[in-house]
Amino acid sequence: MKNDVIFRAYVTNLGLYNEGELKGEWIDFPIQNDCEKLNESIEKILTEIGVDGKEYEEYFITDYESEINGLTDCFGEYENLFLLNLLAHKILNMDCSTEQLESMLELGESTESVTDLINLVYNTECFYFLPDVQNDYDLGYEYAENSGLYTEIFDSMGTLRNYIDYESYGRDIRLTEGGIHTVNGYITMTDSITTYLDDTTDISELYE
Repeated sequence: MKNDVIFRAYVTNLGLYNEGELKGEWIDFPIQNDCEKLNESIEKILTEIGVDGKEYEEYFITDYESEINGLTDCFGEYENLFLLNLLAHKILNMDCSTEQLESMLELGESTESVTDLINLVYNTECFYFLPDVQNDYDLGYEYAENSGLYTEIFDSMGTLRNYIDYESYGRDIRLTEGGIHTVNGYITMTDSITTYLDDTTDISELYE
C-alpha cells in the first residue's frame, strides 16, 4: 500500500448487488485532500460503479484493507465516504506515530464509530505513549529512573536501586493510570477527549 494511502474500501453498487450483479471498485483513502474537490471526486467514483442518483442511488462497502492494525474494526457497510475521507486525511497529517495510533485504538477510548475515530485522531496529545516499554518491569523502571520524577531520590540510593521491585511498581502505575501494554509499547490516557466532530459540524472546516 502506498505511503499516502491510509486504507482502502471496496465500494459496491447496492442496487445491482440486490439484482445479482457485483459491480464495485477499490477506492484509496484519502480520495482527495482538497475539500473543495472532494464532492466531484466522490461523484465520479460512484458514477463509475453505476450509482448515478437516477436508476441506482445507493452503495455499500463490502471490504476494507489497512496496514494500521485495528483501524477498520469499527467500519461498517454503509459508512459515509466524506467521513472516511476526513479520517484518512487527518491520520495522514497527524502529529503522532502509527505505532501510537495503533496503541490508542487498542486502548479502546473513542473507537465505536468513524466519527469517534476522527475525534480520537484530533486528540493524540491526550495520550502518553512509551514505545520502548513492553511490560510492568519496564514501566516501573522508566518511571523510577528515566522519567526524572524521582531523580534525586534514586541517585541517593546508590546500589540499593538494584533491590527495587520495578515490576510491582510498574503494575501499580498501570492500574492507577488505566494504561495497557501493546505490541508497540505502553499507552495511557492523560486527559479527556475534546469533541471536534458531531452532527452539527461543518466537515469542510475540519480540513483547514
